[in-house]
Amino acid sequence: MGWFGRNKDVGTTTTSAPAAVLALPAVPGYRAGSWTIDASHSEVSFTVRHMAVSKVRGRLGSVSGEIVTAEDPADSKVLAEVDVTSITTFNEQRDAHVKSGDFFEVETHPTARFTSTALRHDGDGFVLDGDLTLKGVTRPVTLAVEVSGFGPDAYGGTRVGFSAKGQINRRDFGVEFDARLDNGGLVVSDKVDLELDVEAVLNA
Repeated sequence: MGWFGRNKDVGTTTTSAPAAVLALPAVPGYRAGSWTIDASHSEVSFTVRHMAVSKVRGRLGSVSGEIVTAEDPADSKVLAEVDVTSITTFNEQRDAHVKSGDFFEVETHPTARFTSTALRHDGDGFVLDGDLTLKGVTRPVTLAVEVSGFGPDAYGGTRVGFSAKGQINRRDFGVEFDARLDNGGLVVSDKVDLELDVEAVLNA
């Protein structure tokens, strides 16, 4: 198998595909189709350094959207939306601050959106390029993607799972909170690590 299931068996002659394609990593059971993200089994989480000595973790629990796995995997697409009002850092006082104008201003910008622009490989994995719109600002982001697999579910359907990681600079999206420590360091770091776990169901 080749990239997302393309054949690269030694005994198979393939004259139409370039060698670079044949060298891409395999995904067993790859299936082309349109998939709806299962919000109850998907989440976006983040980690940000706090006062330069520890980390705060949070979760955005409400994820929706569609994934299209194309016959030519390079043409695959992702469109996902996240309900920013669902953010939790597991502390009510902090959550209220994060939802305020100092950070995400959720009353004005309740939704974040990711739209893919390209899918490529990197070593043994995949890289998904796309545009992230957060707090009304759109910037390009890059996610390292791991395909968990394709397979049947308990209800007669077919599912696919993906995990992804990336990093953004919050200031690129207008999150300008700038409280500082006595030594000049930031109370909340500019860099935010993102982690996504997405499960989707094949549309009939």
